[in-house]
Amino acid sequence: MLVDDLLRVAAEKAPDQPAVIGSSRTLTFAELDAEATAFASALVEQIGSEGSIVALTSLLEPEFAVAYYGVIRSGNVSLPVNPLLREDGLNHILTASAARLHFKLDEPLPRSDKPLPARESSVDDVACVQFTSGTTALPKGVRLTHANLTTNAAQIAQAHELGPDSVTVNHLPTYHLMHLNSAVHAGATQVLCTDTDLAASIELANERRATHYYSLPVKLGRLAADPRLSELKLDTVRVIASGGSALPPRSATTLGEHFGIPVIQGYGLAETSPLTHSDGPSHPKIGSVGPVVEGTECRIVGIESREVLGTGEQGEVQLRGPQLMKGYLDTDLSEVTEDGWLSTGDVGYVDEDGYLFLVDRIKDVFKHDNWLVSPTEIERVLEGHPAVAECVVMDQPDELSGAVAAAFVVAKPGWTGKSQEFVEYVNERVPYFKRLVHAVVLPGIPRSANGKIQRRDLRARMLQWRSADVVTFITKFTVKGDPAEFERVFKEHSEFMKAQPGFVGFQMVRSLRTPTVYVNIGQWADADAHRAVVSNPEFQEHAKAMRELVEVEADLYSPIAGA
Repeated sequence: MLVDDLLRVAAEKAPDQPAVIGSSRTLTFAELDAEATAFASALVEQIGSEGSIVALTSLLEPEFAVAYYGVIRSGNVSLPVNPLLREDGLNHILTASAARLHFKLDEPLPRSDKPLPARESSVDDVACVQFTSGTTALPKGVRLTHANLTTNAAQIAQAHELGPDSVTVNHLPTYHLMHLNSAVHAGATQVLCTDTDLAASIELANERRATHYYSLPVKLGRLAADPRLSELKLDTVRVIASGGSALPPRSATTLGEHFGIPVIQGYGLAETSPLTHSDGPSHPKIGSVGPVVEGTECRIVGIESREVLGTGEQGEVQLRGPQLMKGYLDTDLSEVTEDGWLSTGDVGYVDEDGYLFLVDRIKDVFKHDNWLVSPTEIERVLEGHPAVAECVVMDQPDELSGAVAAAFVVAKPGWTGKSQEFVEYVNERVPYFKRLVHAVVLPGIPRSANGKIQRRDLRARMLQWRSADVVTFITKFTVKGDPAEFERVFKEHSEFMKAQPGFVGFQMVRSLRTPTVYVNIGQWADADAHRAVVSNPEFQEHAKAMRELVEVEADLYSPIAGA
């Protein structure tokens, strides 16, 4: 089946049923089908039907559905473009794709009454190009075939239990193909909510007697924390579905308990059309993205060994299935093995029921003292602090241990404390190698138009405060007795220091000219953290033991310059 056949079949089965309800107009399936054909005919007159790429601004309006199916019906390739992209991002996508046309959908689409010429198309032809999110690198264009998209539409409809009686509310910043194709496949009605107010979206769901409510994790997180939540109810919605990034379990639990319905998550990538996993409304597991959708395979392989791992073991997620892309624009399938497995770059594990739990991105996992550290696991601990609204944990380079964890926190309204309390909260609950060295309070977490965290922006901010705040404590030890005994005592002391709040790292060096002279270079998140430790009675005991072996000279320093 071709992608535009999804619409043709729906129009034949239920021509008068509302297909898309927007803020300004409603289109039945028959009307959507007719308008897509008229636009397709106009496109053929303008550029032919030779598979040219046509960019479409993915506004959350019925016009996008018309344009999307019309481009594909014309024999050309649809390229959805996020309307919230900055100019440089838009230029990259239009240039990289060599798009022939760009319809911004801010004015009426061209239409023609001329019959469409017959065309020969294969399900293996490219129907759409989707660009990756580009939160850590430049976005890449993904080539998706008719077979990829129609198969995934059926997989999503089955997983989400969509049917002709379903009404979906899309409370999203853009029109996503996942929700468009699956609803059309199922013959379901889509309601497009462009009102950013969370309460208004709930009211719209009730007004339209919706059965499914789709939103982003960041929006659902805010809804869970909204003081108006106690006044809101969902009359007919059977499931709340989240995707795009991880929904904190605390938020999912809050919403599920309040509304009395399941809150589910899914998982996928642009490369997989996109969905590969989904919780079902009938059998969700909080914190999981669910089992694979129909016809899809998932396995976990060792990050370094590349060996296939067993149940419950953490490693890289690999995927295989009929929704897997044809390839990237102008490149081969570099991330796909010879036997068809896509390496996702995500770290996770599969439980005994086949449910996938995501832990982190491989690019975000780091090593501290040879321990693998997942920032997401630290975030889950930090989210337990009653004043934390949102948080992101990232690694920062450290010469002594490899890397250390630092946090960005958005505090709830009314919080008047100090950032160090977030550090202490986490460090009381995790082993030393997962301890935070610093927390920065921000008014908001920078996100892309689709709600994904902009880690490059956060790393730039990290560099700004790191050099200014970290203090260095340099201590010179002159050994009076046996150097080996001093090294033994210092090792015990260093284990104690590693476990202290605000400790960043240390390096002990020994003089080559005078073997009895040692210099310890310790780093702390700030001077207050160091002062708190040296007043600790246990620290005093360690210091007393060392003073019996050495003469000590010490001082605090802050960085001025470096390379």
